[in-house]
Amino acid sequence: MSAVLLEITDGIGRITLNRPEQGNAIDMALATDLEAAARACASEESVRAVVLAAAGRMFCVGGDIGAFADAGDRTGAFLSELAGKLHEAVLHLSAMDKPLIGLVQGPAAGAGLSLAMLGDIVLASEASHFTAAYTAIGLTPDGGMSWLLPRVAGMRVAQELILTNRRVLAAEAANVGIVTRVVAAEDLAAEGEKLAQTLAAAPVRALGSVRRLLRDGQLRDLAGQLDAETAAISAAGDGAEGREGIGAFLARRKPDFRAI
Repeated sequence: MSAVLLEITDGIGRITLNRPEQGNAIDMALATDLEAAARACASEESVRAVVLAAAGRMFCVGGDIGAFADAGDRTGAFLSELAGKLHEAVLHLSAMDKPLIGLVQGPAAGAGLSLAMLGDIVLASEASHFTAAYTAIGLTPDGGMSWLLPRVAGMRVAQELILTNRRVLAAEAANVGIVTRVVAAEDLAAEGEKLAQTLAAAPVRALGSVRRLLRDGQLRDLAGQLDAETAAISAAGDGAEGREGIGAFLARRKPDFRAI
């Protein structure tokens, strides 16, 4: 059984962590399968939006600590290999030119929290909660947590959560920006599907440019970001999506970006 499931239908790539009996703990098989699924979604032109979800009661409890222990004297080398493969997946998901939706139905800890935060829009059920977890077992963050958490929730929040491992419940996670919004557990799948369909019908090239602007804007000064915005909007205006969107607006009809 694959540790990660990938389904591509109707322009949506659906990636599902699939070790439910182990809380979707990340071992080398899951990291390898996740990297392959992320790479496939990033490169497949028919994919216009991507959903990252998980099977079972838990979203992801983080790394498979049993696998860490099994590595024995090679624990450091094993963690380097495991984090390296996981990070390839993270880079595919963060850099792809299509939006990413995260659906968090339960606990997300360690690298599971990192994966949960990757989404451009993250929906969490009322049963979800979030924990950094690393320092509780004498380890340090991976999966991009030390980069993501200060950006989505602020440095003070990141410092407290990573240093103390305090559990954050769903409502607080929404308040500080770890997730976008909280929905009832029974509505999570339907809300996620509705959102995925909306984004898949949107101008995917424009959304990709927005992703890059928001990501790279963290590293530029204002003048540099204004230059990047100028280049992006002029390219969009010359592109098929811009022509379709402007033409549809003037014709008072709904644009059809999927047909481009």
